[in-house]
Amino acid sequence: MGLNKVIVAGFKRGFEEKCFRLITESYVSAMETKVIKLNWDENDVTSELHRHIQDNPLRLDWNIHSNVEKHLPKEDIKKEKGFAAKLPRIDLTFAVISSKLEYNYNMEAKNLKEKDSGLKRRYVNTGINNFVSKKYENGCLLGYVLEGDLDKTVDGVNKLLKKDKREPEFLKVKTHDLHDSYYESEHNDSFILKHFMFDFSSLYSA
Repeated sequence: MGLNKVIVAGFKRGFEEKCFRLITESYVSAMETKVIKLNWDENDVTSELHRHIQDNPLRLDWNIHSNVEKHLPKEDIKKEKGFAAKLPRIDLTFAVISSKLEYNYNMEAKNLKEKDSGLKRRYVNTGINNFVSKKYENGCLLGYVLEGDLDKTVDGVNKLLKKDKREPEFLKVKTHDLHDSYYESEHNDSFILKHFMFDFSSLYSA
């Protein structure tokens, strides 16, 4: 039984890394095509990134299915007319079936701008907090930086966490083989949340 758990845990880690490769390669591809506009909603950006994921042959090699705006199951909601509209939704989800088991990985996306405190507050309240509260599980956050400096934008998120007296939960830059602007934040019960920051503002910089 213990060995089976080790095998399953290893498979899940490998699946997560494949999801990371698909999303980071989609970012690189989207930057090359220069289709994304800085006035887009985050769902627009996610839709364009998803198109590049769908076009990536690795997705088929790995038998990974992806989708946008997916309902997440919620056991404690009463099944009555209109209940589906109350279900939480995640921006981007990946799934793979192996040995008759299905594994899912979720990504929640948020627009960010260096001088927009409202967007940074939203990143904390409906991004970080939704994973900490387990409204969203088994996933990571994507930050779409559409204006200003990426590092200063992340510093702004950390300033809001400091204001909330949550300094231990600061986003800290970490090394990742697939992406330079990668961060992790540590929360209650040693929960580690992963953050991929995608800098689109450089698309139109002089």
